[in-house]
Amino acid sequence: MQDSAGREMAAAAGPCANIPADHMAFIRQVLDRVGDKWSMLIIAVLRDGPLRYTDLQRQIPGISQRMLTHTLRQLQDDGLITRTAYAEVPPRVEYALAPLGRGLHEIVLQLIGWAADHHDEIRTHRGRAGTAPSSSRS
Repeated sequence: MQDSAGREMAAAAGPCANIPADHMAFIRQVLDRVGDKWSMLIIAVLRDGPLRYTDLQRQIPGISQRMLTHTLRQLQDDGLITRTAYAEVPPRVEYALAPLGRGLHEIVLQLIGWAADHHDEIRTHRGRAGTAPSSSRS
């Protein structure tokens, strides 16, 4: 299956049909990044403007210092957030959504809202299937 320019396409039908096959590995990496639970929560929390590291950590329950640092670095590398360091004493660093991240923000909020709206229903189904998470992970 090739497009009119002769490029091999990822699939004959479905959401991947218009994507060149040689782009698919990178697209999967991007989806892994933006679909990560910590990335989505960071993007959602930054909706109201720049936040300092400690404010982010306070607003995202359960995230470790290591994971917050790692995820912030990845989101910055992908151009989804910005990091601004101010030459002050003590040093101040703020994180904000970049234009690319703002474009993703509404999608992330919708997905988080959907998960919250269907929490009980999904928990019930998992309970029936025997895959319910322990109470410490909910």
